[in-house]
This record gives sequence, structure tokens and C-alpha cells, in this order.
Amino acid sequence: MKPINVGLLGIGTVGRGTWEVLARNADEIRRRAGRAIRITRVADKALERARKIVQGRANVTGDASALVRARDIDIVIELIGGTSIARELVLAAIAHGKHVVTANKALLATHGNEIFAAAQKKGVMVAFEAAVAGGVPIIKALREGLSANRIEWIAGIINGTSNFILSEMRARGLPFAEVLKEAQARGYAESDPSFDIEGVDAAHKLTILSALAFGVPMQLEKAYTEGIAKLTREDIAYAEALGYRIKLLGITRRAAQGIELRVHPTLIPARRLIANVEGVMNAILVNGDAVGPTLYYGAGAGSLPTASAVVADLVDVTRLITADPEHRVPHLAFQPDQLSSTPILPIEAVETSAYLRMRVQDKPGVLADITRILATSKISIESMMQKEPGEGESRTDIVMLTHRALERNINAAIAKIEKLPTVEGKVTRIRMEELL
Repeated sequence: MKPINVGLLGIGTVGRGTWEVLARNADEIRRRAGRAIRITRVADKALERARKIVQGRANVTGDASALVRARDIDIVIELIGGTSIARELVLAAIAHGKHVVTANKALLATHGNEIFAAAQKKGVMVAFEAAVAGGVPIIKALREGLSANRIEWIAGIINGTSNFILSEMRARGLPFAEVLKEAQARGYAESDPSFDIEGVDAAHKLTILSALAFGVPMQLEKAYTEGIAKLTREDIAYAEALGYRIKLLGITRRAAQGIELRVHPTLIPARRLIANVEGVMNAILVNGDAVGPTLYYGAGAGSLPTASAVVADLVDVTRLITADPEHRVPHLAFQPDQLSSTPILPIEAVETSAYLRMRVQDKPGVLADITRILATSKISIESMMQKEPGEGESRTDIVMLTHRALERNINAAIAKIEKLPTVEGKVTRIRMEELL
């Protein structure tokens, strides 16, 4: 059969990996796809670097717009990142009848609704396995493997940089700033690490997962996002002493009043498999009503792991390229006219357990005042730990784990506790999840 011609936008880290995987496994890929898949055009600003990589086996240009319009291109791979130029190029490729493969989670979380609608109208496919968790096939699992299930919740470690930082803080007792510098030196964190450590990257990925799990449009603007920069090694040590680990989790859950969509540091029981995922690895728990909890683990970034997902999408698109658009797997797992209007819950309406740490004066009656405030806010205490003050010290830490309570009630209680004259500074609150 006629080979599938692919145009590659961006031949940086992932683009080069994609080129290498296609070349290395060309025969295997041809046997799986039913025809050869070859990159025949590459667009990149770094022309000389691109030419060295392809070594004359593809046309190299600096004009990305010309590539997406080229008549001899069947599929466009978008690996340039960002949400402005990438959006224009992807929509242009779709308008010219090209199928699209992308690893761009920010693009899909921000403009996915527009892009999928355009692709549906044009009868082309947009594949995006590499947009979440690198080489871990979580998108295909949600779109196809778990399609018999009513998904109840998803909880995932979906940012390797943050997971590396938290792992090192726990293992070596180091402060956040020191481990961040090490992550940057190793190339795990960018010079500006804000997207990773503030939870923005995880929110992009979680928005995509939530849309696939519950059949709702992308709603990034409604995702609650909280990062890890304020976590201290003291809190990580307290959590460990109580039998928990702290991870930056993306959580989306089907609740009675709507859908939870939140990214934040979370205490997880140390006995859970996901609590023991260390370093830059990713792991995603999906709980379905029929199958129960399933865990997906692997490298969430990197040249070859992400390229693995990109090439898998190329194979999928190639297999279905001649199929009737009405009989392809829908972009967001549910039929486009069957998407739900179930609302995304504001964080104040979410119910979780909480870890509360407060620095207090070592005086009689302090604990009674705090427990009274919690009780009037409808918050019950599961367990408590009070550190003995050192010799000559007049202050100590009290750590409490609460039962599940509404976020707005916990916020109100914290505000009242912070006003007590015996409580110094801010109360540290970290949400908790059992993940049963």
C-alpha cells in the first residue's frame, strides 16, 4: 500500500526521538500499521540542526505554514509547544484535511474544544496520547480499554519534576529550594520552573483526563491549582511519622453535585502503591465501577518514552485513515453530541480530609480552644500528634488529621484558629486522600 507521509513540526527533544523510533522500528511499525509510515517533511527554526538529524532523508524547512498546507502530507505531528502558533498551525492542518498528532497538553487543555470541533467537522483525527504522562498509554486506556466502566475518579502523579522534588525532600531531609536547584542542574526542571512547581502542567493534563473520564468539555479555567513551593521538610517528616507520603496529585472525581477538578499536594497512606512512586516517574490511578482501581505507571517525559506515544498515535491514525469518520473512536471517548454539561465544582464545595499543622504556645487550654473551633465548624479529628517542646522552648507544633469535611468549613475553621492569641503564624493545611 501507499506509504503514509508525515510532516513534523519541531524536531527538538521529542521530535528527534520520534524520528529515531520511526527509523529504528520501521519494519515493526509497517507490520502493525499495514503500510509504511515515513516523515518526509520537517519544519524547525534551527535548520542546520534539523538537517543534521534527518541527513537528507526528509525535506527541511523553516516555514511551518507551508508544511501544514503541503498536498503530499497525510498526517501532521505538532511538537513545537505553546498555545498560540501551535493552535494556528493545528487548525490550519485540519482545514487542509490533515490528521494531527500532538503532545501539546497546554494546547489541548486551552483550545481542545475548538480543535476537536474543527476536526469533527472536517472528518479528520486528532491523536494526543503523548500529551499526558509521556509513554504511559493512559489516553488509550480511558478512550477504549475502560469504555465499559463508569469512571468514579482519577488520581495521578502527572508531573515528574514535582515528584522528584518531593521524593528527594523526603529521602534526604532537604529543603524545597535546595532540591529545586538540583532538579534544574539535572535538567528535570526548567530555569523558570513555575509551570511544574505551581501545578499548572499537572492541571493541563488533568483537564484532559477529566474530559475523557466523564465526557465533559475541556474546562481548564475551572481547575483548582496549588503547587508545592510552600511545603516544608518538617511537614514531609510529620506525614511520614503518621504513615503518609506527600505527593502532588491531580484528582478528578464524580461527586453528587458535579465533578471535582483539582491539583494540590496530598497526603496518601504510605501503603498505597502510588505513594511509593519516586523520582521523575508518573503514575495514574483510575477507579471504574466494574474493573475497580487500575494503576498506570511509567516515564512521564523524555525523548524516547514520549516518542513511543507519538508513534503509537501515528499507527492508530494510519490504521483508521480510510475508516468512516462516524465509526472512529471519538476524540473525548464519548460521542461529540453526547458530552455532558455536569458542572465542575468550585474547591469550596469539595469534601476532603485534612492535615493541619499549627505552631502554638505551650500553655494550658490551647488544645481545647482549637478543638472547640473545629467542632463548631463540623470538623471531627481522626488523630493528633503534639511535638514536645525543646528545653527552654515555649512553643510547639500540633498536628491534626481530620475526617472528611467541606473545604469551606475547613477554611472557616483555619481563619478562626489563626486569630487565637496562642497560635503563631499561619496554619498549614494539606488535603488527604485514602484512594481506596
